[in-house]
Amino acid sequence: MEWIVLGAIALLAVFAVSIYNRLVTARNRYKNAFAQIDVQLTRRYDLIPNLVEVAKRYMAHEKDTLEAVIQARNAAVSGLKQASDNPGDPQAVSQLNQAEQGLSGALGRLFALSESYPDLKANQNMMQLTEEITTTENKIAFARQAYNDAVMNYNILRESVPNNFIAGPFGFGPAEMLDIEDPVKREAVKVDFG
Repeated sequence: MEWIVLGAIALLAVFAVSIYNRLVTARNRYKNAFAQIDVQLTRRYDLIPNLVEVAKRYMAHEKDTLEAVIQARNAAVSGLKQASDNPGDPQAVSQLNQAEQGLSGALGRLFALSESYPDLKANQNMMQLTEEITTTENKIAFARQAYNDAVMNYNILRESVPNNFIAGPFGFGPAEMLDIEDPVKREAVKVDFG
């Protein structure tokens, strides 16, 4: 009878260790996925001052818009730093989401205003920077999707029975998805047939 009890305890211990290891693996996957976002967002943040500098030459009286882009960029850099320090902190990721939304809005206004300046639109540096930012935005979208998939898998694993009995006591808290909203994408498409 002792051997059966010891065998059951050993089997239970192996099962608990297996769950713990799967949780650690899932957590490391979403942290690695966030590191990929970090790389792309940092690239984007590094391109923005160059973009503003080129636009300044043509849009001198649009100073408020240019300053808003720089302020939004600085807030996003700060948000990324906090989220990079601990991608498992839902509050830090949420603050990054908000900062990114502000930056996307400010960049959208800058690009919309730049349409009013034909010389700026034709400027080779502006065209190259715009293309690099667009390419980087696409990479961010792919990295964000990979991160969100990893977070979803981690959260499902963490919340599933019997994993949740191991996750809670060992500090496996929920992870926050990175949902950078572009308000323009939410607007209804307007079709004019007249």
